[in-house]
Amino acid sequence: MAAQILEVVVERVPLIATTAIVSLLAFIIQRLFSKASLSHFPLAGAMIGDAEKRRKAYLAGAKSIYKEGYQKFKNSVFRVTSPRTYSDTVVVSPAFLPELKKLPDDVLSMSEAVAEQLEAKYTKINTDEPIVAHTVKASLTPGLVRLNHYIADEVDRTLRTELPPCKDWTEVNINSKLLRVVAIVSGRVFIGPELCHDEAYINAAVNYTIDVIQALQAVQRLTPWQRWLRGSSLPEVKNLDRHEEEATRFLRPIIAARRQAEKDQPGYQKPDDMLQWLMNERDFGEREDRELAKLQLTVSFAAIHTTTLTATNAFYNLAAHPQLVPELRQEIQTVLAEHGNQFTSPALQKMKKLDSFLKETLRLHPNAMVSFRRKVLKPITLSSGQVIPAGVMLEVPHYAISHDEETFPEPEKFDGLRFYRMREQSQTFNKPSAGGKATSVEAAAHNLFASVSQNSPTFGYGRHACPGRFFAANEIKMIVSRALLTYDIRNVGESTERYPNIEVSNLCFPDPTRKLLFKAV
Repeated sequence: MAAQILEVVVERVPLIATTAIVSLLAFIIQRLFSKASLSHFPLAGAMIGDAEKRRKAYLAGAKSIYKEGYQKFKNSVFRVTSPRTYSDTVVVSPAFLPELKKLPDDVLSMSEAVAEQLEAKYTKINTDEPIVAHTVKASLTPGLVRLNHYIADEVDRTLRTELPPCKDWTEVNINSKLLRVVAIVSGRVFIGPELCHDEAYINAAVNYTIDVIQALQAVQRLTPWQRWLRGSSLPEVKNLDRHEEEATRFLRPIIAARRQAEKDQPGYQKPDDMLQWLMNERDFGEREDRELAKLQLTVSFAAIHTTTLTATNAFYNLAAHPQLVPELRQEIQTVLAEHGNQFTSPALQKMKKLDSFLKETLRLHPNAMVSFRRKVLKPITLSSGQVIPAGVMLEVPHYAISHDEETFPEPEKFDGLRFYRMREQSQTFNKPSAGGKATSVEAAAHNLFASVSQNSPTFGYGRHACPGRFFAANEIKMIVSRALLTYDIRNVGESTERYPNIEVSNLCFPDPTRKLLFKAV
């Protein structure tokens, strides 16, 4: 029907006006048809009012909308009105994840979903670069055994440099400090030990992250039809172009020097970092300097943004739950003593209480209310018989899942050793399956910080689960461990309550203006 209408328009409207009118009609038709095709799914937030009121309510904070939908339709499907388009988003129960993860990318697409999430039509952020995920999986993750030593050294050096001496209780804006710490430590792996301390790199990595978020917020404040007219020309969006130009100027001589050395020097020892790994991946084609610079910005945005938020949440929880500090500190000291005072992979794996503390931090304070966001490219029939049409966005209500009291008793309570106990209990009480001992091992593995499961889809689920989560987990563990071994931490003033997070749209992040008190042990 939509195609027939557009065909008539193209035949009868003068050519000069065809593009604009067809685009407008396509938008209207898509809205009408998608709305009709989703009407059989119950709507969360219906009591708020019409679509525009629901869109504004979502922008103000979507947590209550997702919680309402999950509580009413926990084992089924519902829809919410998101700010991205007027077509509602379909929200599915985690029970459908095992079947959804098997669908091919031409049916259920993560890259298309990310493109919409990052407003790529206007921001021009490249969301379909398989070389990045491939490089992380093929070079970064298996290389952590080798790289952990260098990451740990950089954590030690950077924390000493960025944090004040704190001989007495000293106020520290930990979020701003962590932005630089994470940028430098991540940069050690991304572009090498010398360049990661260059202020040009640090400013690009930190400010690009901030400016991407501001550009997204600027675009999403516009209604969908306003985005079509003004989205690409917003000042916040133009800032992203400036970052690409600056990153290219910074990296061009470095890339040229590496290429020249490879040609001129027999036995040239290539640098062991992400930039070089990307340059080595010839199967994805030769990359121009600007493309490599843009890839570096993309990697920095993904790593620095999420890692800093999670680490900041962890520090706010340490300050609000000081009773956990001695136990965590004791575990870290004991494990390091057993491993030559080195943050080796086995040492990090043995810090079970710290792992639990971080997973509980992520459960109670995730970076977003949803996960497993996908664009439906072809109609899907669920095992329940429900049909999800093509063209809509699909997601899982992660925040509501992690606050389900049937899965997590007292879900609103922060229990830093919750997952530690669950791991120990699963290893002790789970009976082996008929095929061997896999049952208890798998049950314990589901309770790890970097693991993904139906009840913990923070990092996604299936083959497109966040490939960098293992690097992020190691980095955060090292930062928190070194801080615990060096400082006592508490809130400023007399309050012992945890600082509340800020909720905007479907995002949830720690207040970056808050300060903590640090004192050297």
